[in-house]
Amino acid sequence: MSEEGIRLNKFLASCGIGSRRGCDEFIQTGRVEVNGHSCTNPGMRIGPEDHVKVDGRRVVAKTPVVVIFHKPRGFVCTKEDELGRETIYQFLPPALHHLHHVGRLDRDSEGLLILTNDGDLTQKLMHPSKSMEKEYHVTSNQPFENPHLDQFLVGIYTPEGKLKAKSIERQSARRIKIVLEHGAKRQIRVMFEAMGYQVTKLLRVRIGSLWLGDLEPGDFQQLNATEIGLLLKNPKAAGSAKVFTKDVIDERKAVEKAQKARAAASEAAGKPPAKKTAKPAARGAAQGFKPRAKSDLEKKPKPAKRGRPQATSRSERTPKRPGSKRHR
Repeated sequence: MSEEGIRLNKFLASCGIGSRRGCDEFIQTGRVEVNGHSCTNPGMRIGPEDHVKVDGRRVVAKTPVVVIFHKPRGFVCTKEDELGRETIYQFLPPALHHLHHVGRLDRDSEGLLILTNDGDLTQKLMHPSKSMEKEYHVTSNQPFENPHLDQFLVGIYTPEGKLKAKSIERQSARRIKIVLEHGAKRQIRVMFEAMGYQVTKLLRVRIGSLWLGDLEPGDFQQLNATEIGLLLKNPKAAGSAKVFTKDVIDERKAVEKAQKARAAASEAAGKPPAKKTAKPAARGAAQGFKPRAKSDLEKKPKPAKRGRPQATSRSERTPKRPGSKRHR
């Protein structure tokens, strides 16, 4: 057995057995053999001359394959379902059935799902310390109340622990975009149920900086190195005023608290309440800069002057249709 090489759990992950954490379970339960001997040490070093077996079958490292898949609603994320339900693997060719899914979407959810045999990639996408963003479009059975949206950001205590979102953007009365960093089991549905809502549709549209795009339900596509890089990188903050984060809420509460304190101080001093100040001028105007004149390409075109139209003959107004009497 070599003193160099890679750790046993990392080697098993490169064989497509699962994530490193999942491989640790295989090792610790005695299902792994190294050179004919049972091994329960995930840190054992494996070299090219070592023979490794899992459940009595030899395993070797595989070329990494990463696939993006649009999971349709009504299918479960597993290779074999004990209840006989339809699985996502019926959409994949047999040559891709060795891939494992990175995380999962429950049966009634749909959208972006990653499948791979690269355990290191799975580890990077799933480990809480990486804080990889996942964005969802959620539709509720009833309109959202703004205090409840704020509560999603502050955190909701559930039997599963304190659950919260990273950011939320309202799309309509019953539709929101929600971004999570640490996805607990059925987190969005649990949070909604705790606040008295029912999720009627849940679609995952993004992981990291990789978007679902126009991939149809049931379709899949193998990712190249550039697209895999997008998976591991969160996008920059949108900076939109419509996006609510915990920082925005804290800032708003601080402003409201300061306003109340000033009003209380004025009342105590017998002064009339302060009038609202005018909206501050734009930063550029305050510094004396004049707005730049728009070029012709930036100006909105003016409508043409209306004049009395010239009378035209019927043949000019209506093109002749082939086969009509006029055409003959």
